[in-house]
This record gives sequence, C-alpha cells and structure tokens, in this order.
Amino acid sequence: MQVTETKAEGLKHGFKVVVPAETIASKVTDKIKSIGENATIPGFRKGKAPESFLRQRYEKAVMGEVLDELIQSETNKTLSERSLRPAMRPKIEIVAFDEGKDLEFTLDVEVVPEIVPVDFGTISLDKLIAEISDEEVEKALERLAAGRSESEPVKEDRAAEKGDITVIDFVGSIDGVEFPGGKGDNYHLELGSGSFIPGFEDQLVGKKVGEKVDVKVPFPADYHAKDLAGKDAVFAVTVKELRAKKEPEINDDFAKLFGKKSVDELRDMIRLELSREYEGVSLSNLKRVLLDALADAHDFPVPEGMLDLEFDAIWKQVQAAKEKNQLDEDDAGKSDDELKEEYRAIAERRVRLGLLLAEIGMKNKISVTDADLNRAIMMEARQFPGQEKAVFEFYNKHPEMLDRLRAPLFEEKVIDFILKGVKLNEVKVSPEELYKAEAEDAKKPAKKAKKTAKKTAKTKEETTEEKSEEKKPAKKNAKKKTEE
Repeated sequence: MQVTETKAEGLKHGFKVVVPAETIASKVTDKIKSIGENATIPGFRKGKAPESFLRQRYEKAVMGEVLDELIQSETNKTLSERSLRPAMRPKIEIVAFDEGKDLEFTLDVEVVPEIVPVDFGTISLDKLIAEISDEEVEKALERLAAGRSESEPVKEDRAAEKGDITVIDFVGSIDGVEFPGGKGDNYHLELGSGSFIPGFEDQLVGKKVGEKVDVKVPFPADYHAKDLAGKDAVFAVTVKELRAKKEPEINDDFAKLFGKKSVDELRDMIRLELSREYEGVSLSNLKRVLLDALADAHDFPVPEGMLDLEFDAIWKQVQAAKEKNQLDEDDAGKSDDELKEEYRAIAERRVRLGLLLAEIGMKNKISVTDADLNRAIMMEARQFPGQEKAVFEFYNKHPEMLDRLRAPLFEEKVIDFILKGVKLNEVKVSPEELYKAEAEDAKKPAKKAKKTAKKTAKTKEETTEEKSEEKKPAKKNAKKKTEE
C-alpha cells in the first residue's frame, strides 16, 4: 500500500492511497474460492464448481465487496497509524480503478483537536440555595386549599362580583349567524379567571340571576380557530345562578385528603417538595454557570464540518422564528449577515463544549449504561399514564431513538463528574432571587456568544485597518524615492 499525505492544514488532513492490483486480485481470488468451498451450486457437487464458472458468476459482486473492504481497512489503518481521530465521517473519492490495475482513492478527513481539560479544582462556582420560610409553606398550603375549593349558591339578592361563579347559558353568533362551538348550557364560569375571551367576563360583573345580556367581544387576532380570529362576536347570555367559592378549612381532615394524618405532616410534605423543586432549579442554574466557566477556560479550534452542521440546525430555527415574527427582541431588525455571525458564534460554543465534555468523559471512562437508559425510558413512560408498555415497545422497535436519550444522559453524567471536582460556594438567596437568576442565566450563553462574535468582528476590522495604516508610510516612502 502507498499512502501520501496531500494536505495538513489545521484540523484538515488529506491523503492519496494506492492499493496494488496484486492485492485486489488476491483478495478477489480468496473470496471466490471461499464461495466455491461453501456454496451449494446447482449442477455441481459442493466444492467442485470450476473457478472459471465461479468467476463468471460472482466476480463482479465480489469485486465490489473487496473494494469496499479495502477502502475501509486502509482508511482505518491510515488514520490509526497517525493517531488521527475523525471528527466526522471521512470523505472518500475513488480517483482511478480498472480491472487488473491499482486502486487509487483520496481520503479527506477533519480530526478532533487536541483538548487539554482545565484542572477542575481551579474553577470556583456559586451555588444558589433558596431558604424555605414558614410563610412560604403557608402560602403553598393555601394554594392547595384553593385547588380543592367548591362553591355554594349565593343566598342574598346581589349582583355578580369578581371571584363569583356564574352559571350561564350562552349562544354565540357573528353577523347574526351562530358558529360551531359557540353554545353552552349550565356553564360554570368564574369571573376574573380569564378562561373566556378577553372582555367576556367583565361584562357579566354587576349582573343578577335571571338577567339576559348581549356580550359583545372580538375574537383575538391570533385565535386558534382561524375562521373566527379577529371577528366581532355577540354572545346571548342568560345568568341562571350565582355561586360563591368556598375553600375547605385547613385542618387534619383536609390533610387526610393528601394521605397525611395532620396539618403538620402536610406542611412537612410541602416543605420537602419545595426543597426538591428549589434544589432542581439551583442545580440547573449551577450547571449553566459551569458550562460558562468551561467555555471561558478553553479555546481550541473546532472542526469546520461539525460547526457547519450545528449552525445549519440553529439557522433553520432562526429562520422559522423570523417567518412567524417570533425573533428575540435583541435580534429584531438585524440583517441576516449580522444574525449569521452571531449565531455561528453560538454554534461554535456548543460544538466546543460538546467536544470538551466528550473528551472528559472518554479520559475518565464515563459511559451510559443499559440501566441508565432503562431509567430514562421509565421516566419518559411515566409521562404517559396507561401507555407505559407502548413507550417501552417503541424504543425496542426503534433502537436508533436510544441515541437521542444517550447523548443528554452522557452529558449529565460528565457534568455531574466535573461538579465533584470544582469549588462550590453556597450562597443563600430568596426563592424569587433563585428564579430570577435562573431566567437570566438561561439567556447568558447566547448573549455572551453574540457579544464574542461582535468583539471578534471588531478585532478583525481593527486589525485590517492597522495593516492598512502600516502600508501607508511604505507607499509614501516608495513614492518619495521614485520622485528623487
């Protein structure tokens, strides 16, 4: 075999590989002999078919197999001998081949860069811890009671107020014509709940039982039923009954509705659930902060092919959002060139972090086990009560879908591993501060990547200007010399 390196530019490598005709012929002969020894061919005893007959019948198919195997084995050998790790599938192109002649093909590959993870002990992160006050527990308890509230008829003769429940019959029409789905009988509508079209409930405030009223409201422009969106409607409403909400008394009997013996036990349960919820938010926030720290601490080149794929995926989402007028406020009004530059920086950040986490996982022998996958499938199955079996069957029939579970699981395991090595400082905050930090941190990576893109662009522009300025004196001196 003859291998010649034709390109070595950064992460891109190119090779020309020549496989001698003798090697190809030998491989073909071996395969044809193997077929003759093992295949049952009509008209011949097993293993007695002549080679000429076998060649006539099988050589074309065998040649294709041999070429595929040789190209694959020589590609693997070429990369292995040079310790090159492909970032993506190598690009292979057959340059020349004919029967009885050498096989010549080119191999172009982009490799994974050399990655040296930072010492995790040098990373210091703040972990936000939300303290749970007694007042917060009581508010949660009150929300539980509100969720179990009932209603009772209003006995006094009074008009409906916000918070009341009106029992109504209604018929909706547009331009005097009833429309499908616009009719209801004995409907319980809580005034102020916002469950009906904006403006509907407000027009029932102040009405009494037995009153009839024409509620005039426009359907929102973005209403889900397109044939109704933006149109003015009239609802003929009859108020049949007025009911007041009655929240249950918070006592031991109320606690038993949740499987607890007393209100104190119920409070303990609420405190534990809040603690778990806040810990989840805190951990989510911490992981984002960690990724920011890792991104800041590493600056290695990323394979262009991987970057292109990631950017293309992001850009499709940006274009879809643009078509629906759902771009972020920061992006509205920017040109496609500006957006592409910023989102390419985001793509580069994602690829770099993905490569870094993969490297850390490989060096520390972190892997996703079958048990990990089964737990993930079970968690997903719980989201579909009564269909758990169908979810498991789906993954059994579509093993390729397991890769979609495996990737985030691997990332989570690597991040958990890193967090064990960093310095954590617990910072106590209120629940409001915790959620505010979560919302802000969710936007930081994108904003930071965009800022980096702008800074990089500015630096390039300044560098270009500096080079231009450097050339000016030289030109001036050359002109002066010529004049002299």
